[in-house]
Amino acid sequence: MIQIQKVDSKKDLKRFIDFPHDLYKNDDNYVPELFVAQKDLMDKKNHPFFKHSTVDFFLALKNNEVVGRIAAIQNNNFNAYTDRKVGHFGFFESIDDYEVAEKLLDTASKWIKEKDLTDILGPTNYSTNETCGTLVEGHNMSPTLMMPYNPPYYDTLLKKYGMEKDMDLVSYWIKTEDVPDKLINLSSKILERLNSKGITIRKPNMKNFNDEVDRVFKIYNQAWEKNWGFVPFTEEEFKHNAKDMKLALDPDFLLIAEHNGEAIGFSLSLPDMNMAFKRVKRGRLLPFGIFKLLYFKRKINKVRVLTLGIVEEYRKLGIDAYFYMKAFEEAKKKGYVGGEASWVLENNEMMNKALQNINGEIYKKHRMYKKSLS
Repeated sequence: MIQIQKVDSKKDLKRFIDFPHDLYKNDDNYVPELFVAQKDLMDKKNHPFFKHSTVDFFLALKNNEVVGRIAAIQNNNFNAYTDRKVGHFGFFESIDDYEVAEKLLDTASKWIKEKDLTDILGPTNYSTNETCGTLVEGHNMSPTLMMPYNPPYYDTLLKKYGMEKDMDLVSYWIKTEDVPDKLINLSSKILERLNSKGITIRKPNMKNFNDEVDRVFKIYNQAWEKNWGFVPFTEEEFKHNAKDMKLALDPDFLLIAEHNGEAIGFSLSLPDMNMAFKRVKRGRLLPFGIFKLLYFKRKINKVRVLTLGIVEEYRKLGIDAYFYMKAFEEAKKKGYVGGEASWVLENNEMMNKALQNINGEIYKKHRMYKKSLS
C-alpha cells in the first residue's frame, strides 16, 4: 500500500533530497545535486522564494521505503504577473509504478485545488527561473549544469494522469570544431556594426561583482518579460542565485552589452560543473567530496550557455549572434570540445535561428505539462 507523507522534519527533508540517489543508483548518466544546495533551495525560513509563495513537499512510502516525491507549489508572483490562478508541481521523482505517480500527483492536485487554484502546471522547481521540465528526448547522456534528468517513463506516467504538453524546451549541442572560422571572423564585423550604433560589449569587472549583478538584474526581467512561462525574479531571489553562480563563474563567459553606458543585454555561460558533481557521491562535499570536486573541476571540457537576454528594442541587431559566437570562440580557446545552449522555447524563432546558424543541433527536449483541475 502506498502512503503519502508530508515533509515536516529534518529527517523527512533528508529523505526527500536523497531519494534520487537511490532511484538512479544504476544509471550511469545520473548526476547528484549537491546536498547543501538542495537544502538551501528548500529552506522555508531563509530562501527568498518563500517570502512571497508557498510550497509543501511530500514523500510516497511503500513499506516505509521512499518510492517517490513531489512538491506542490503556489507561486503567488506567477499568478499576479500572468493574471492566472494556477498551481505548479515540482521535484517530481517516482519509481516506474503508475500507482505511486498517481498518488503523488493526486496529492499535489488536491493541495492546489484547496488553494482555490484551477490548473496544475509543471514540473518547475519553483519557476522557469530555476530548473524545469521533464526530459523527453536525449536520455542517453548526462545532464549539463542546472538541467533536469529523468527516466523515459516519466512522460508516460504524466500523460496517463491526463497531463498535456504545454511547451517544449529545446537544448542545442554545438561542437567547437563545427563552429566555422568564418563565423568567428564574422563576429568582429558584427561588433564593428554595433559599435557604430553606440553599442559596446564587455566582460564583467569581478572586483565590482555586486554592481555588475545590479546591472544584469535590470536587464533580466525586461528581456524575458513577454516569454512564455516567465515570472520576474525579485531582486533578492536574483542576488541569491547570483551568489551561488559566482562559484562556477568564468569571467570569460559573461558578456554585457551596453548602449551609451546603459546595460541592454547579457549572456552567461558556465563551465559544465556537472562533469565534476557527477563524482561527488550522494551530493556530499564532506568529508571527501570537496577533494573530488576540486580535482575533476580541472577536467571540465564543456560549457553551458545558460542565459542570454536582450532588451526588446535592441533585438535583431545581431547582439544574440555575437554572444553565441563569442561563447564558443572562448570555449575553443580553452580546449573545450563543445557546449550546450539551453534551454530555448521551441517557438522562439530568433534564438533557434541564431543557434542553427552556428551549426547547433537540437539534441535534447524537456517538456512542460498542464492539466485543468476544474
